[in-house]
Amino acid sequence: MHVLITGGTGLIGSALANSLIDSNNDVTILTRFPDRRQSFTSEDVRIEKWDGETETGWGHLVADVDAIVNLAGAGIAEGRWTPARKEQIRESRVKAGQALLSAIRNAEAVPKVVVQASAVGYYGPGDDQIMTEEASPGTDFLARVCVDWESSTETVESMGVRRVVIRTGVVLSPLGGALPRMTLPFRLFAGGTLGSGRQYFPWIHIDDEVAAIRFLLENEEASGPFNLAAPNPPTNREFVRYIGKAMGRPSLLPTPSFALRTLFGEMSTVLLDGQRAVPFRLKEAGFKFNYPDPVAALRDML
Repeated sequence: MHVLITGGTGLIGSALANSLIDSNNDVTILTRFPDRRQSFTSEDVRIEKWDGETETGWGHLVADVDAIVNLAGAGIAEGRWTPARKEQIRESRVKAGQALLSAIRNAEAVPKVVVQASAVGYYGPGDDQIMTEEASPGTDFLARVCVDWESSTETVESMGVRRVVIRTGVVLSPLGGALPRMTLPFRLFAGGTLGSGRQYFPWIHIDDEVAAIRFLLENEEASGPFNLAAPNPPTNREFVRYIGKAMGRPSLLPTPSFALRTLFGEMSTVLLDGQRAVPFRLKEAGFKFNYPDPVAALRDML
């Protein structure tokens, strides 16, 4: 299989590319950062530079690939959400999807499948309500971004391309992302809950994230939205206790909500709000998690 990955130098994209290459697949990466070859374990990965907005310079590649995984988008947790930053978060996702759509429309041959990234933030902040893929979208900023992100490639379905939407939770990896940031306070004996601690924390081990994407790529019956999060999401209070247990550190120093809102502004919703999102359709399709238990997952990574 020849897979084209946008945003392929990020945490998920590089792990997915390495897994595919290890299984003798061909991988082409579209990225604004072509110098980040150190993310890959093999020289066989083909890296193409793009602007993240158009099909210029790479659109012809679409005719030669079997699958496209669209992960492109600016990070949501990199500083306060100024109006300019919010626009960048949205536009980076929508324009990347539109560029892919244009390239597919103009290609001599279309891919068999497009995997479109999204996030459990699609559902908006939630309380105890269990959120399967049938739940309605939220109305906050992140939910609206996810709706637009998913819609950016929807038209490929009318071209005969199978499309899968992956609504991913917090991906945990020792190599980057949320986990190193979450564990730093514990290394300093200052770990604890964020805000009330009652918000749910939909997480997934990086190995399960990659395995789930590959499962959906290869399963010809799979289409539509899938929640990529471990079963039975814990609350923030429970999860930080698991971190403390895995690291042999206390988890007794909470960070109050007002402090996080003062420090991060609107972006604090990423830390203070959660979704009780469960992988109903993924499990129904037959996917088996290697790390369904947070304690075992944290011990593996830490």
